[in-house]
Amino acid sequence: MTSTATHCPYCALQCAMSLDGRRVRPREFPTNRGGLCQKGWTSAEVLTAAGRLTTPLVRRDGVLRPASWDDALDVVATRLAGLRAEHGPDSVAVFGGGGLTNEKAYQLGKFARVALGSAQIDYNGRFCMSSAAAAGTRAFGLDRGMPFPVTDLDDSGAVLLAGSNPAETMPPFVQHLRGAELIVVDPRRSATAEQATLHLQPAPGTDLALALGLLHTAVAEGLIDEKYLAERTTGFEETWLVAAAWWPERVERVTGVSAADQLAAVRILAAADTAHVLTGRGAEQHASGTDTTSAWINFALALGLPGTPGSGFGCLTGQGNGQGGREHGQKADQLPGYRKIDDPAAREHVAGVWGVDPASLPGPGRSAYELLDALGEPAGPRALLVFGSNLLVSAPRSNHVAQRLAALDLLVVADVVLSETAQAADVVFPVTQWAEESGTTTSLEGRVLLRERALPAPDGVRSDLDLLHGLAVRLGQPAERFPVEPEVVFDELRRASAGGPADYSGVTYSRLRDGEALHWPVPAPGHPGTPRLFLDRFAHPDGLARLVPVDHRGPAEPQDADFPLHATTGRLLQHYQSGAQTRRVRELVEAAPEAHVEVHPDTATRAGLADGALAAVVSRRGRTVARVRCVPSMRLDVVFLPFHFPGEGRANLLTNPALDPTSRMPEFKVCAVRLEQP
Repeated sequence: MTSTATHCPYCALQCAMSLDGRRVRPREFPTNRGGLCQKGWTSAEVLTAAGRLTTPLVRRDGVLRPASWDDALDVVATRLAGLRAEHGPDSVAVFGGGGLTNEKAYQLGKFARVALGSAQIDYNGRFCMSSAAAAGTRAFGLDRGMPFPVTDLDDSGAVLLAGSNPAETMPPFVQHLRGAELIVVDPRRSATAEQATLHLQPAPGTDLALALGLLHTAVAEGLIDEKYLAERTTGFEETWLVAAAWWPERVERVTGVSAADQLAAVRILAAADTAHVLTGRGAEQHASGTDTTSAWINFALALGLPGTPGSGFGCLTGQGNGQGGREHGQKADQLPGYRKIDDPAAREHVAGVWGVDPASLPGPGRSAYELLDALGEPAGPRALLVFGSNLLVSAPRSNHVAQRLAALDLLVVADVVLSETAQAADVVFPVTQWAEESGTTTSLEGRVLLRERALPAPDGVRSDLDLLHGLAVRLGQPAERFPVEPEVVFDELRRASAGGPADYSGVTYSRLRDGEALHWPVPAPGHPGTPRLFLDRFAHPDGLARLVPVDHRGPAEPQDADFPLHATTGRLLQHYQSGAQTRRVRELVEAAPEAHVEVHPDTATRAGLADGALAAVVSRRGRTVARVRCVPSMRLDVVFLPFHFPGEGRANLLTNPALDPTSRMPEFKVCAVRLEQP
């Protein structure tokens, strides 16, 4: 039996494994060291899951019916051409995903801007990493979620995790934290918080105030690194003017975290020879997520951590290609190589690689939620092509998003199963899964990885690259402009990224097959890669990191008499994202079969609800029904819902689409709710 070395299709840890036929075996690799989580062990079962799509579907007489690939492509191309002719190129929009390979993300951006001529492209990474990316870019001049290898954490003396629960979201990662004193910032006593030296349990939406308070305490205790601040940063004085007002007792009143615990956290980090501050979605998925991440960066800079050997600041990327997916052009404001789409030099370079006039490239389009909100409106897109996303489960205010999708003239979905969004489509294309195609991903530490094709795809299934090629040719593009071979696409991506912030020009499939560890930037064929950024200088022209003055604003939607509780959302060990894949694996479904709501027993009693009963969780936008799970460690004012479930169990029926002004990230992590009888 042939064994193929590959990587897990789920989270950004990209655990190494082999496929022997359809049997998964873990591999030794720096990130997972032979470990896999429950999702990884069962990942091959999705390849043969019930309901696997193997033929295109076209809606006729209100029903999705089987069609040939040529017929389905012709239907879509004809309708796209008609809409563009009547309403202009921006009448057609594209929505991508952070799980797509680098090759597919790159080709999707090129397809939207060249074959469609549309500015209207964004992706679900806007719901995941956009606040961290914005904060990292303005602080360091460059966004790479973790600018150091995961293995650096093995020797860290102390690690602060703000808004991350890797014990459930990426379990093999936790082994890298075992030598450190661990501080966890989370409104819940999560599985990760259970392992912590110190658990700080702030009210949802108050992380920024807590970070300001920790900075205040560090200054007051004389624990900041003044030499580092003077030599490697700018902006401390302005930042301190804000933090000076956040004395510990004020922070305690706002967050619920005691002054004593604030002091303990600062002392643990300052006393360690090496230390790291890491953030996750809990800190970032807010209408103030960019500023909140900046506040944690400010705190890390004050301690002298970023760019110091053995220490650092990083953000834990969530989706499998969350890092690479935001680098190569499927984001509304970016071109390949992490170039800005409104930069004339970037436009000229990329247009040269693509063989088009720079003036023909559209400018920035709408961000993800703004794009969805505009669908079907008079000035908005009339058609949407969706790749690698299940919007009816994953987008905030999902009832409204469902209405906008229904208002379209044409909804096209490429997927491996009939997801909730695919069920609403006019045309569905069956596409290959991770083990049935080759392609690269970029892990949370900025390492480019090659996932080799291990199995043939079922008859009738084609790759996303094939699909884009077929549509582009029908829309009048030269066939050679949209190749279908992943390595050919990657070689073009290398040229397009050359000289950009995320420079992949020195990465080749042959180097990856030889096992080289290539962390971008890799600006030349013989370059060894850059596993650790910022050791000598940061990426701003003057080489200095920026502390950015930010202040606490609180949740966009505060509690009140009608909605006295805060709801926060997150992931479970057994499921991934919208659950479109994991909800088809029997072992995972048996372990976590339905939506639940975690609530303090006293809060449940006040609402007349018992453990195990069904409850309605109600916000201003919708109503979710979930099974009550009484958890004594929950805050009295907080409920928690996982976001993997469809139908009336969708957590995103409740969530608030209030947007961060910089990143355009919706406020997934906190909204005002009440509990009711179902």
